[in-house]
Amino acid sequence: MIYHWNHLDWDFQDPKMKRQFEANQYWKKAMPAGVKVDQQGNYYVSVPRWAQGIPATMNRIVVKNGKPLLEAFPSWDWNKPGDVKVLQSVLGYEIDEQNKMWLLDQGKIAYASSPEGSQKLVVWDLNVNKLVDSIQIPNDIAPYRTSFLNDLVVDNKNGFVYITDSGNGWPNHPLVGGIIVYNMKTKTFRRVLDRHFSTQDFPGFVFDIDEKRVYRDRPIKIGADGIALSADRTKLYYCPVSGRNLYAIDARLLRDFNTPLEQISGAVRAIGSKGTTTDGMHADNKGNVFYTMLEGKGVGVYSPARNKFHPFVSDDRMLWVDGVAFDQKGSIIFNNNRLHEMFSRPSEINWDYPYNLIIWKAYVGQDVKSYLYAK
Repeated sequence: MIYHWNHLDWDFQDPKMKRQFEANQYWKKAMPAGVKVDQQGNYYVSVPRWAQGIPATMNRIVVKNGKPLLEAFPSWDWNKPGDVKVLQSVLGYEIDEQNKMWLLDQGKIAYASSPEGSQKLVVWDLNVNKLVDSIQIPNDIAPYRTSFLNDLVVDNKNGFVYITDSGNGWPNHPLVGGIIVYNMKTKTFRRVLDRHFSTQDFPGFVFDIDEKRVYRDRPIKIGADGIALSADRTKLYYCPVSGRNLYAIDARLLRDFNTPLEQISGAVRAIGSKGTTTDGMHADNKGNVFYTMLEGKGVGVYSPARNKFHPFVSDDRMLWVDGVAFDQKGSIIFNNNRLHEMFSRPSEINWDYPYNLIIWKAYVGQDVKSYLYAK
């Protein structure tokens, strides 16, 4: 256990913002989504703006007086809500082998339609703390109303980024899930597997955590979410939250924008059931895929060589393990955020409990790193 909170708190620079945050109890919807570490050892956490009042959507963890706090990254100005040129709502992001951060901006705040220009890929060089690029994701690629840009993987060797669109950005309406491919060289996007069965919710899917139905008042419907790229960059793995299957497709088909959409749809392979529903995934440099286990309260591993799924680590406090990544020192890092309890109606969280939100580390092996560092 690296860090833990009863609820998130920020290192506020503006006393007025701090007063509003506390008076309105905005922390009740401040959910740490993904955790990663850079080459300097700094830890980062995204906090998507799925409700009003989130101070900063991208953050670095700082420790002051022994207490972990969030510090707006790269600055408070870069986290100003309402300004489509800066970060509006970040869920998924990646830190690549060049120490560049790829931020996927959902654009939407509190599930409103994404304003034009707000959906984007922002690339930030952590070595020199400088903006590299900001690429808008247009409406015809990720519809502003229905899109829910979830997570991404980066392939610098071939010059591509792969993005999951969960398609649940318009609550109480049908999902529009899909995969988005970005060509770094041409700076163009292509949407594939739009509303394909593998990127949609499994019909009628429900699940329990600790024998308690998740979202009892309404069925959970989240399409393509977890995504992982194999160490050799040839296979793209992905899965919906509303289902237990893991899917894969040959990434080489996706890299050729002339590949017919029908051919791509026919090339999807169902690997099989993980035995749990999953949020985040991440591949290592050995060919394995680590996946979060929502029902299993932990993290599991898929071994393509043996075509086997098996649990890796679990703890009763690992309630809704969201993201998983690597520290490049032999360990995975991951976080749990009790999403299902935070956003249930009413919230089911005891906010006095000191271990509501936790960042964990688990040793895998001396030479185990992220897929990004595969030779």
